[in-house]
Amino acid sequence: MSLPPSTATPEALPPEALARVIAWRRHLHRHPEPSFGELQTAAFVRRTLEDLGGGPRQLTPNSVTLDIGEGGPVVALRADMDALPILEETGLEFASQNPGFMHACGHDAHTAMLLGAAECLLRRPPAHGRVRLIFQHAEEIQPGGAQELVRLGVLEDVRAIVGLHVWAPLEAGTLAVHTGPAMASNDAFTLTVRGRGGHAALPHQATDVIAAAAQVVVNLQQAAARALDPLEPAVISVTQFNGGHSYNVLPDAAVLRGTARAFSPALRATLPELIERVARSVAAAHGAEVELEYQHGFAPVINDPGVVARVLEAARRVPGLRVRQDWPPCMASEDFSAYQAAVPGAFVFLGVGGAGYAPHHHPRFVLEEGALGGGVRLLEEAARELLTQVAAGTGQEG
Repeated sequence: MSLPPSTATPEALPPEALARVIAWRRHLHRHPEPSFGELQTAAFVRRTLEDLGGGPRQLTPNSVTLDIGEGGPVVALRADMDALPILEETGLEFASQNPGFMHACGHDAHTAMLLGAAECLLRRPPAHGRVRLIFQHAEEIQPGGAQELVRLGVLEDVRAIVGLHVWAPLEAGTLAVHTGPAMASNDAFTLTVRGRGGHAALPHQATDVIAAAAQVVVNLQQAAARALDPLEPAVISVTQFNGGHSYNVLPDAAVLRGTARAFSPALRATLPELIERVARSVAAAHGAEVELEYQHGFAPVINDPGVVARVLEAARRVPGLRVRQDWPPCMASEDFSAYQAAVPGAFVFLGVGGAGYAPHHHPRFVLEEGALGGGVRLLEEAARELLTQVAAGTGQEG
């Protein structure tokens, strides 16, 4: 397939180093694995780190970590490794060889860039403290691999963490940063509207749960627009509506499923009560009852100002990397928030496309590989910058 002209800045890495990063990325792209099934991916990462001179360890069979340097303090860099259940349609010579699965979100690039950062840091270890590289499994599905790794102690002694995500809509070679709430929480809900079934010709002898559920959908949209502070963004989206099996039978139940998202943890905490209150009031008006199942998923990604400042300082040392500090927050979600719940962190975006590139989670998703060199250098420089700051604050510098 043809791509728009490149605007990337490959000069951030020597040509031979960039070629290795691209080769790693293409190997991973050929061999995508689903969330919680990244066994061969983890094995490849471990072998590569060992070949580079590192001593990786595994908290789970499908994740890998590596500490570089000695003593403390510790800062962390994270990449996710899982692919999506998508049939690839790119036509690339290194397209997926695992039918039905594809790296359509760029996690192959994330892993390759962190391997590149490992090579740089192993060649010239930090002068003080350690950098912990986290190659994480299962970002794409709830409850997410980050939560498991945190529970297993991956953040022990860590003082700050940085995550980098490629972004196809953003011009290649551009770093996009947002301070504060950068990505939304992601909760799921199921509403079951129950009543008395009956003949469709005799609605007065039954409870029309279809009509009740349809009104619940409408009222939830109105509630999101009118009952919530317009200065505190939130989204309530009903994405599934199931009920009935025959054209002439009024069913006794209808099921709605959807997602609720917010940037503010306080606002997020109010959404289950709002959804249940709206649904119950509508159902009662129709003579029906409602049951709510609410699943709390990923928390909002909230970027720490201090860590963001250090990432921006690091970006100044990456040749050719352009920086956008006006990047708006996004209602998508990320389990990177599980790390930020424990330590200050920053989650930033690297442009690998621009106009003409397919969006993420698309069967024709591609990226500009020349931009990956800038990502490697940013990860390396961010780790060094953070270690310098933390060590200075604890009197360990020098």
